[in-house]
Amino acid sequence: VFPGEQGGPHMNSIAGLAVALRFAQTEQFKQLQHQTLANARRLAKKLDERGLRVVYKGTDSHMIVVDCSTVVGPDGTPLSGDMAARILDLIGVVGNRQTVPGDTSALRPSGIRLGTPWITQRGFDEAKIDELATIIADVLQSCVPYSMPLAKGSEARARLPFGVFQEAKIAIRELVDSIGIDTDAAVDGYPHFFYLDDGYSNQGQTFGISGKQAGRLLDIALTSDVASLGDGQEQPTHLLEADGSLMATGIVERISADEYHLHVANNAGRVAAWLRSLSDDFVIFDEKDPYITAPGPVSVTYIGETEKNLSKTADAAYGEKTYFIGKDGKNFAGTGGASLPAFAFTEPELTEMLTTPLHAVHLQLGAKMGEFAGYDMPLWYDKVMNEHLAVRNSAGLFDVTHMGVFEAIGAGAEDFLNLVTTNSVHLLKTGRSHYTFLLNTDGVPHDDLMIYKLGDEHFFIVVNASNNDKNWAWLNAIKNGEVCIDPDMPGRKVVTAPFELRDLRDPSAGEDRRVDIALQGPKSLDILMSLGGSEADLKALKALPWAGIIRATIGGFDLIVSRTGYTGERVAFEVFPHPDQAAALFTTLIEAGAVPCGLAARDSLRIEAGLPLYGHELAGPHNMIPSEAGMGSYVKFSKPWFVGKAAYVARDIARDSQIVRFRMENKGARPAHQGDPLVDDKGRVVGIVTSCSIDSEGYQLGQALVKIGSHKRNTQLAVFAGSERAKVRPLNNMKFGDRAIMPETVTILWRFPK
Repeated sequence: VFPGEQGGPHMNSIAGLAVALRFAQTEQFKQLQHQTLANARRLAKKLDERGLRVVYKGTDSHMIVVDCSTVVGPDGTPLSGDMAARILDLIGVVGNRQTVPGDTSALRPSGIRLGTPWITQRGFDEAKIDELATIIADVLQSCVPYSMPLAKGSEARARLPFGVFQEAKIAIRELVDSIGIDTDAAVDGYPHFFYLDDGYSNQGQTFGISGKQAGRLLDIALTSDVASLGDGQEQPTHLLEADGSLMATGIVERISADEYHLHVANNAGRVAAWLRSLSDDFVIFDEKDPYITAPGPVSVTYIGETEKNLSKTADAAYGEKTYFIGKDGKNFAGTGGASLPAFAFTEPELTEMLTTPLHAVHLQLGAKMGEFAGYDMPLWYDKVMNEHLAVRNSAGLFDVTHMGVFEAIGAGAEDFLNLVTTNSVHLLKTGRSHYTFLLNTDGVPHDDLMIYKLGDEHFFIVVNASNNDKNWAWLNAIKNGEVCIDPDMPGRKVVTAPFELRDLRDPSAGEDRRVDIALQGPKSLDILMSLGGSEADLKALKALPWAGIIRATIGGFDLIVSRTGYTGERVAFEVFPHPDQAAALFTTLIEAGAVPCGLAARDSLRIEAGLPLYGHELAGPHNMIPSEAGMGSYVKFSKPWFVGKAAYVARDIARDSQIVRFRMENKGARPAHQGDPLVDDKGRVVGIVTSCSIDSEGYQLGQALVKIGSHKRNTQLAVFAGSERAKVRPLNNMKFGDRAIMPETVTILWRFPK
C-alpha cells in the first residue's frame, strides 16, 4: 500500500527475477552477451582507427564512450556531445550525451556513449558493426562545429554537408533493412523520416511550404524575389546547391503570407529533402559561412503533380537580390554585376563650431563649454562628480541633440536595415529598439547605433554625432547602389523594395524633425510623470519596458520616448522633441528636478557601466571590433548576409585581446589616458588603456584592451598613467632629483557591473 514502508515478499519482483535467471541460463542468452561485448569492442576499434578518440582506450562492457572534441571547427570550437548526439539521431543512430574526463560540467559534455545490446539483439555482427562505424565516423568527422556569440559567452553548434547528411540517412536505412525486422511495423514518412531518394515521378511536382517563416525561407532558398510576391502571384525561379550549381527550376506561388506552393520541373526528391533540411537547420548551405541559420521552422509537404507549365522556367533570370543560397558558391553561373568603387568620405571643414538647439540654455546655466564632434557642447555645469552621482542617485539631464536622428520608412526599410547592420532587424517588434553596428567592408565598425521600430515599415536610427555625416553618406551610397559593399563580389548591391531615408535634424523634414535629449537615473520616470499628460499616455509611459518606445504628449510636448540610455541606468529615457521645443522641454525637466549634466559625466558614467565609445573601444587606433568590446552578441552570425560579415567573422576568429574594466587601487592616482600601457607582474605590456575617468566612489576606473590570458577578473596589472605626456630621461641618463614614471596598480573588474 505504501511502497518502501512495508516488508514482505513481492511476488511480481520474485517472478520477474526468476524469469530473468532462467533466460540467463540458456545458451542463446550467453551467446547474445558474448556477441554484445564483441560488437562493443569492434565498434570501439573501428572508430579509433578512423581517428575518433575512444575514452578509456576501449571497453570491457556493452558500452563505449567517444570523445567528440577531437573534431574541431575553423573557429576552434570542438564538436560537443550534445551536437553529435542530435546529428546522429537525425540520421537514425540513437546515442546519449556523455561527460568525459576533463569536462567541467555535465551541461556541456564532450562525448557520446553508444551501447550494443539492442543492435546485437537485432542481429548485428562484426561485419555490420564495421558498416555502422564507417557511417558514424563519416558523419562526425564531416561536422563543422562553430560558436555563436551570446550575451554571456557563446553556444557551441554544428552543421554538416547536405550530401553527407542525406547519404548517411540512406546508409543507415539500408543497413537496418539488411538485418530484417520481426514485426509488421509500418515506416513513418515526413515529418518523422524523409530521404533523398523518396520516389517522385519525372513529371513536374508541387510542394506546399507553410509556416510563419515560409516566405523568408524561400526568399533565401530561391533566386527570385519572393518577398515581392502578393497573394495569388507567382514567378519563375531557380534553386541552387550550396556551391551555386543548379538544383532545379520551377515556379513559386504565394497562396497567403504563411503558405506558398513551389512547382518544380525536375529533381523533386532532392528539392524536398533540401528545403526540409534547411528548415531543420543542421546542414551547411553556404560553403563560405557555416553560421547561417535558415528561417524556420516550416512544413514542406508533397501536394502532387503540378498543373503549371514549367517548360520555360529554365530560362528564368536570376533575381537581382543581395543574397540567396548559392550566390557566393564557386559554381554560381549568374553575374555579380559591374564592380563598384570603394566608399570614400572626407569630413567637411568647419570654420566655426556648430551649436545645438540648447546652446543658449547652457550659457544661461553657466556651463563650461568645449568642442565635441564639431559642436560647442557643455562639459560640466557644477562638478563632474556631482553630476555623475546625480544620475546614479536621482536623475541627470543631457543635451544629446548633436546626435544624428535618421528615419527609414517604407516597404523596403526593414530589409535595408537588416542588410546594412549587424543585429536582426527582422526580429525587432513594433515599439521596441535594439543596439547594433554599421560595419565597413573590412569588418571594423563604421559606427554603433540604436534602431527603434515605430511601425511595420517605420524606423528611427540614432547615430553618434562624430559619425553623423559619414553615416548619412554611407547609407545613401548603399541605398543608391553607388559603392562596393563586398570585396569578394564587388558588384553586389543592397536590393530592397522602395523606401525613404530622411535626416530628421535637417530643416527639410519640417514638422517631423526630431532631436535627442537624455533623462537618466532612478527618478527620471517620476520627473517625466510629473509633467502630466493624458491617462493613456502616462499609463504607456509608466509601463514602458527596457528598450521600448512610444509616442506620447507629456507636459504638452509632442514626444517620442524610449527607455534607453548610455549611462548604465535601467530607469533611463531618451526623449525626442521637435528641435523648436527642445529648449523649453530641457528647461521644464530641470524645473521638475532633473540635474543638468555635461559630457564629462556622460563619459564617466558610460565608462563605469562598461559601455564602449566609438574611437576608443570600437574601431580607433587598434581597429577594435564589437566582440573585443564585449558586444559580440549584437552581431548576429546567423544572418545570411550583412555588410562586412565575412571580414568581421575572420577578425573575430583571429582576435587575441579583449576590452576589460579596471580600477586603480590608489584613490589619489593620476588618471590614465587612452594609449597608456598596462603591464603584468613581469613587466610585459599586455594591454592599452582606451578610456578612464572617475567612478561613483572617487576611484579612477577605466577600460583597456588587454591580451586574452590577462583579462580575467581580479587579475592585478600596473598602468603607466600619463605616459604620453610625461617628460622622462632615459634611465641610464637620470640624475638626482629627476622624476621617473611610477606604475599604478590596477585590478581587473567584471566586464560589466553586476
